[in-house]
Amino acid sequence: MSVPKEREDPVKMHKEAGTLYDTGKYKEAEEVFVKTAELYLKVQNFFDSTSMLYKAGECAFALKDYEKAVEHFMKSADLSFQKGFDRFAVSALEYARDCHSALKDAEKVKELDKKIKEVKAKLEASF
Repeated sequence: MSVPKEREDPVKMHKEAGTLYDTGKYKEAEEVFVKTAELYLKVQNFFDSTSMLYKAGECAFALKDYEKAVEHFMKSADLSFQKGFDRFAVSALEYARDCHSALKDAEKVKELDKKIKEVKAKLEASF
């Protein structure tokens, strides 16, 4: 007989990932943040899902794994834009731009700068 798998609790995992991050265990934190983002997404908690992807990006950035960081930040930005969290998306795009800068990808930096300026202008016009 197999033992039923204990249901994963995204709130508990969220706290665990934060603790790992705070103690400098970035790789472990990144993995938990990504899994937590998936769980939040399954229950349609979109803001926390975008937040967890963002935090996973910060972990990868701290590890200087800029390609992985870009992946996390862009997923966070994409979901944020889909759900109307445009201000949060801008922050993710800015971090992605910083990653591309570290990778010396001037074309991507220029592309993201343009997108960031467009979104900021749209946000300013809405007030």
